[in-house]
Amino acid sequence: MLSQRTARLTSSLIRDILAAAQRPGMISFAGGLPASETLALPRLEDVPDGVMQYGPSEGEPALREAVAERARAMGMRCDASQVLILTGSQQGIDLVSKLLIDPGTPVLLEAPTYLAALQSFQFFGADCRSVALGEHGPDLDALRAGLAAKPAFAYLIPTFQNPSGRCYDAAHRDATAEALDAQQVLLVEDDPYRELVYDEACERTPLCARLTRAPWIYLGSFSKTLAPGLRVGYLIASPELFPYLLKLKQAADLHSNRLSQWLVLSQLQGDFAGHLARLRTLYRERRDQMHAALSEQLGEAASWQCPPGGLFFWLQLNTPGIDTRTLLPEAMARGLAFMPGEPFFPNAPAAVSAMRLNFSHSDPASLRQGVRLLAELLHEQQEG
Repeated sequence: MLSQRTARLTSSLIRDILAAAQRPGMISFAGGLPASETLALPRLEDVPDGVMQYGPSEGEPALREAVAERARAMGMRCDASQVLILTGSQQGIDLVSKLLIDPGTPVLLEAPTYLAALQSFQFFGADCRSVALGEHGPDLDALRAGLAAKPAFAYLIPTFQNPSGRCYDAAHRDATAEALDAQQVLLVEDDPYRELVYDEACERTPLCARLTRAPWIYLGSFSKTLAPGLRVGYLIASPELFPYLLKLKQAADLHSNRLSQWLVLSQLQGDFAGHLARLRTLYRERRDQMHAALSEQLGEAASWQCPPGGLFFWLQLNTPGIDTRTLLPEAMARGLAFMPGEPFFPNAPAAVSAMRLNFSHSDPASLRQGVRLLAELLHEQQEG
């Protein structure tokens, strides 16, 4: 009775881990959760009439214009007619999958990449091909070869990449855009973390702003900067793609939550710049606290880059052959949750000696205690 593609349906490992991490006393470095103290309850006294009625599938006109205005400030050539408000940016990934993927469709991804995007693409039957990600961006020779093979699209996260935290430098952004234009391969650029910048020298201009020939879809979100519970994201697309994405959105849910859209718009029209400044200050402090704790506790057990933005550290263990999936149950038994590295790779080896750690959600004491628990576990593994 079920469709054939349900055989490819998998549970979201991060959702499963977060559910298990809810028990009292658990320190969770697993999810990309904002700090709880930044999630203030909104004031609802001024909600306008009509917000509780059905709305336009494209989204509220004023919010679409505000999103387009912010995109133009980033260098993108677009207007509000190209903006589609989403029920979280994950819906955008789902719409892209429905629009572009048939069983066997080739798709080019970074390795590692965002696990929920990978889950969606594989569910629809994509042939996921990967390009290794270096400190400053993708392996350019491998990227050019991958694009020359004409995938249906390239899914890239150039700014504070999830899970690695890395940020393409200007040279890699230019070269990537040139390669996409040369092959006219559609770019799907996922950019949920760009406002969470802690080192201002980072180049953050979207790849979509650099393209001159290739079509593009740009995904953004207010989950990381305002509140994930609002479930408001957006996409901006090349004009020729927008009508198809709109029809898919209509078939999925008719329209996104109008009350949440109004709440987001009211924040954008208020002191949003001040809010972002406070958020960056808090998260920069927590990033630095985790970096200091890792440096003190782990010694030579792992290597990592201090992320210039975003919400994550990506640790590569220096002892080969340790599978972080097998470490997770013991870590959780001791009161610590993290994300093992394996689910982030399109074609993972048998053992992935890497893990993703979130630093935004835990207070300083929990950060130190969690890193201490992790260090104890890793030192035991090395000694064993």
